[in-house]
Amino acid sequence: MKKVLVLLTMVLGVSFANAQAYTGSGDDKFQIGANFQDNGSGIVLTYDHGMGENFSLGLSSSYILGVEESIDADFVDRFDLKARFNANLGSVFQLGNNVDIYPGLDLSLKNFGGHLGGRYFFTDGFGLYTEIAAPFARYDNGDLTAAEKLHNQFVFSFGAVFSIN
Repeated sequence: MKKVLVLLTMVLGVSFANAQAYTGSGDDKFQIGANFQDNGSGIVLTYDHGMGENFSLGLSSSYILGVEESIDADFVDRFDLKARFNANLGSVFQLGNNVDIYPGLDLSLKNFGGHLGGRYFFTDGFGLYTEIAAPFARYDNGDLTAAEKLHNQFVFSFGAVFSIN
């Protein structure tokens, strides 16, 4: 049993050492996760493409599934699509090959905002991520309805991340 435990530890250690959180230009990441916010929770999908040593561009889409019954929210209120820019700083802070942190900006159908995320890879192709996001400026300066506020607030999300390369 002791030999099996030592062998398992060695195999996992090698796979952790080879995991790459961000490799630079041409690196493709896909994330799927859950988002949590006031008055609802939902699903978020993100795709990021490495454009340089420390930055990537991508798209993010979210749909709020669990909206409180008191809020009259149709598809347009529940759905959002964002173009995003990330500064991938894991290598800058020398966090190791399997860790990346990425502050960024996003331009969505509902607002202009920012996000801060982190990724941890267990293998070359699979890891976990977490991200917080908040709007800096919304397109409607007037009084927002409860449904319009769904994508104009602080959001926390977490889930799985996959390397596509």
